[in-house]
Amino acid sequence: MVCGVVVIGRNEGARLVRCLKSLGGMPCVYVDSGSTDDSVVQSRKLGVKVVELDLNKPFTAARARNEGFRYLDSMVEGLEFVMFVDGDCEITPNWFEDGLASIASEPDVAVVCGRRRERYPSSTVYNQMCDIEWNTPVGEAKACGGDAIYSAKAFRFVGGFDGSFIAGEEPELCFRLRRAGYKILRIGSEMTLHDAAMTRFGQWWKRSERSGHAYYLGYYAHGGCEDERFRRKEVRSILFWGSVPLFGVLLSLLLLSILPVITVLLCLVLQSIKVLRYMNTQGLRQGIAPVYASFTILGKAPQLLGVIKAWYKLKFGKDMHLVEYK
Repeated sequence: MVCGVVVIGRNEGARLVRCLKSLGGMPCVYVDSGSTDDSVVQSRKLGVKVVELDLNKPFTAARARNEGFRYLDSMVEGLEFVMFVDGDCEITPNWFEDGLASIASEPDVAVVCGRRRERYPSSTVYNQMCDIEWNTPVGEAKACGGDAIYSAKAFRFVGGFDGSFIAGEEPELCFRLRRAGYKILRIGSEMTLHDAAMTRFGQWWKRSERSGHAYYLGYYAHGGCEDERFRRKEVRSILFWGSVPLFGVLLSLLLLSILPVITVLLCLVLQSIKVLRYMNTQGLRQGIAPVYASFTILGKAPQLLGVIKAWYKLKFGKDMHLVEYK
């Protein structure tokens, strides 16, 4: 099996070096999105081929991965599979063996991913939320995250990532792959260690805002597909739960009464209980599920901001720019 790796990054420093050293000798291309640190120099010292993106075009992870794949495809003869990985991740020792065995055993599987874990989940509540978020069910899935092994043939067939997406490009690509008859598979093997390095509330807010962008971009592109209605449910949930507190406050001001605010708080508590009940079925240890439920509801506000910004930019033809939380 002929496999190569595309690593993308921007100012990842020591995290990038750790990532590149974890590749186990796989052919690799590192795509740099305008780093101001020594990422490019350190990559070349490790013997890794480097693609530096044109600074005159907006950076997106989708664009970086596409350019990395094209370079890798020209560099590695007979490329069958490609592993995309973010520069703040370290690949676990047995992942390539497990992942390649899974994707090679089923010709209709286009993507295989495993368990991505946060490197320091207990250091901050924000890191802990990431670790929980990535614990998705094993089996056939609708989408994968930034780290995954792809069939090069399938990737070429659908034209790769949509370079206009500033976030959520992986689920969008997986949607097109599934429409083309391919499957997305999540296996139980450990895949990568991720270093979110989120220590401030503002970072979590920005990351949540970015997810709102991602949901709306996916809905805008494929929400009209009647058999799946891609991202329609998520966008409606964001619009409702993100707007409810604002309407409650406005009504209270207009009516000079606290009753609307009390009603809104009651609705949010009931929704949190609903999320909590679901999370308790996912095997979370005692005490974590209520925190995750609270952050799920709280996150609707920055997600709503992301949806509004994405709508505005698409509506009026504004340029999309990365929403960075680091």
